[in-house]
Formats: sequence, structure tokens, C-alpha cells
Amino acid sequence: MDKNTRICIIGGGPAGLSAGMYLEKKGYFNYTILERLDRVGGKCWSPTYKGRRYEMGAIMGVPSYYAVHDVEEFCGITHDGPKLNRNYKNAKGDVIEPFEPKKNILKIPRLLKMKRQIKKFGELLETKYQGYDLNGHRGVAEGRYDGYAVTPGRERVQGINPNLKDLALPFKEFCAKNGVDLVQDVWIGPYTSFGYGYFDEIPAAYVLKYLDFQTTMNFVKVNLWTWKNGTQYIWEQLNDHLKNPARLNSNIEKVERKDGKVYVTVNGAVEEYDKIIVTAPLYIPNKRTDGQKGMVEYFDARDDEKKLFSRIDYERYDVQAFLTKPENHPEISYYVFDNMVPEKLGHLMVYYRRWRDEIDQVITTYALRKHRNSAEIPYETCRQMVQDDLKTMHNPAEEVINEWSVYYFPHVFSADYADGWYDKVEAMQGKYDTFYAGEVMSFGDMDETAEYSRELVERFF
Repeated sequence: MDKNTRICIIGGGPAGLSAGMYLEKKGYFNYTILERLDRVGGKCWSPTYKGRRYEMGAIMGVPSYYAVHDVEEFCGITHDGPKLNRNYKNAKGDVIEPFEPKKNILKIPRLLKMKRQIKKFGELLETKYQGYDLNGHRGVAEGRYDGYAVTPGRERVQGINPNLKDLALPFKEFCAKNGVDLVQDVWIGPYTSFGYGYFDEIPAAYVLKYLDFQTTMNFVKVNLWTWKNGTQYIWEQLNDHLKNPARLNSNIEKVERKDGKVYVTVNGAVEEYDKIIVTAPLYIPNKRTDGQKGMVEYFDARDDEKKLFSRIDYERYDVQAFLTKPENHPEISYYVFDNMVPEKLGHLMVYYRRWRDEIDQVITTYALRKHRNSAEIPYETCRQMVQDDLKTMHNPAEEVINEWSVYYFPHVFSADYADGWYDKVEAMQGKYDTFYAGEVMSFGDMDETAEYSRELVERFF
């Protein structure tokens, strides 16, 4: 492609900003990033309380976040944040240690069985499901893999593996099929509590693209990265280092693609481009109070785009930031496994203490209020449920200082995944001078979205 190609990137989150960085690395400098908000970072949002930043979105990374590390190197920054740790409570608010045999004598047989199954699972993923951990979903539904390895070198990997079709199954069924049901006890912590849905509804591909064996073991060992100034700082720094920083407060009213050009009406003015990369939501199945829209609503969307993108759903994931009285402040972050099941929809799943040296700090809570087989819990109802749960946990909130109900983890369900949804979308890349990136094309964590942008640029530019 001509290096002078005029490229419009919609979205100033990890996917859009990374696309700009990787384009620059390949010699493309004639790009524009349009961001509708007054900040960059997307779901990496780190507001400030009394001089210290707290997290409303992404919290951490792991050593296998190679795309994030690309950004660190590009900007000259590093993961310099507080060391994380956590403990566990049951639904009654009692501290428990679910993985410690000495504290769970009666559960020793189950814990030993779980340990054997985890070992077996790791072996299955490396052999039976070879290629499972490549970024993106190209070819999976067809029983093949095509992408870049999860290594620092990210070498191109391709092959045929019919077993990969199993990844379309809900993760719960996938585990049962392979006789490793108990691995869900470990995978659920960094999966469901982080807002990515329930194992009986979400295809195994999503679970394992994010929580490949290497990444999960890093979570288990608490081998985690954080950033002193928050995850948003990563993307603020990247934005500052780009030749063309994101244009904030960009209200895109219309996108028309005709005669080999792309016409974008933004803040009342029409701008002309040659290509467009969409990292913002492709489809949102309901009207959101924050005004966020899917691309099919403001693009001259074609029938194939409407048909495919209308299959996308997303999670209703709510975050509250609160303060406590000193005597009610949690001494550590807590997971509440009892509440990570569909039957406890809307309840508190995890609450997070970021700094160890200060009691006067913000604590954040996380809850899901949507399962595909049940009615969506109203936001205010969920909000109150979480407040009530904090009282049960013996850490009642004194004041809520921030809250966020975010468009989260766009995905398709098993039938559409098995039917080749991803291969159909991938076949459209570049059609209508449009490229599709962002969360839904890989997975909804910051590294997977950034890595997909890297691969998109590598493949098409």
C-alpha cells in the first residue's frame, strides 16, 4: 500500500492508538485518530483521588503482554506500579482459602484432582489444541490456525487442527468434553470476575485466547504488572509519543464510502480519506444512555456488515469506586467466588484495593448484570445489590465517588462462532476500504486488542 495513503482510525483506546504506532513503524504517517471522548485509553480509565490514580477499568497485565511491552518500549516507560495480591471471601463475608489444603481438609481429594486436571489441561492445550493461543480467531471454526505466536518474536504460525472446532463450545462444555471440569475453579477468577461472562454461555475460544495456559499461571502465581499512574497512563504516553495524537471530542456523524474514498463527517465538517480502520464498537444492540453507538448506525453500512455485526452481544459490567471509614477499610483485594455464577447475577464478584500503604484511598467493585438466558438486571438494582454485599463483606461503603456502566467485551455466541462468523468478517477486511479491529476481533483485554492491531497492520499495510 502507498505510504501516503490517508488513513482514518476510529477510536482512541488501546486498539486505535496501537494501530497508529504500528502504522508509524511501517512508515505510514498520514493517519488520523478520532476519539469521541475527552480522553484516550478506552476501558483503561484511571481517575485521580488525592494525587493517586485508581482503576475504573483495566487493572493489570502479565509478562506475556507483548504488545503492551511494545508500547512501553516505544514510549520509554515501564510497569512500575504497586505489587498486587488478593484473598478470598465466601458470600457470607468470611475469609476463606479455597486453594490451601491445610485449611480445607475435607476438600483435599477435590484439590488433588484439580491439580491433576490442570496438568492434563496444559498438556491438552499444547497437543490436542495446538494453535489455540494465537491472537484472533481466523480459521478456528474451520479447524485451522493462522496467526502469530504468543512469544516476543511473534513468528507467523499456520496449520491444520480439526480439534480447534471444539473451541466454539461454551467453556463449561469444552472442559466436560476433555474431562477437566475442575480447571474452571482456577480460570473463573481472572475471567468471570473481570466481566467476561459465564462459562456456560461464552465460547471456549474467548476464554483461552485471553487465559492461555501461560497467562493463567501468571495470574495464579500473582506474577502481574501494574503501572503507578494507572493503565490509562500507558495509552496517554503512547498518544503523546505518536506523530499524530488522537483528536479528542470528535463526534462522528456520518461515514460514506464511495468511489474508492471514505468521507467522514466529524463535528460538522467532511474529511476525505482513502482507508478507514474501525476500532470502536461495530454494533450495540440497545440504546445506551452515554450515547455510544455501533458503526452500523453512523456508517453507510452494507447488508453484509449489518447481518454479521447484528450477531454481536456484549456484557453489562458495572464498576463503583467508593470510600470507607478507616475501621471498615479492606486490608487487601477480595474475590467472592460464590457470586461468580449466573444464579448470583448482579452481586459483588471482586473488590480491589490498589495501594497497601494508605487507608484513605478508593476501593473499586465489579459486578455483572447480564446472562444470555436471563433478564438483564437494571443498573440501579445492581448498584444497590453491590452496596448491600459490601456490608455483608464487613467493608461497607461510606461514599461512592465514581461509577461506570461500560460497553464491555463484545462477542458472539457458540452457534455463530461455529458457523464461521470470524472467517466471514476476516474475508471482508479491506472491502469498502474498511478494516475492522478492536475488542470483538480478538478479545476484550488491552493486550489482545493492541496485538490484533499489530497483526492487522502487518497483514494489510
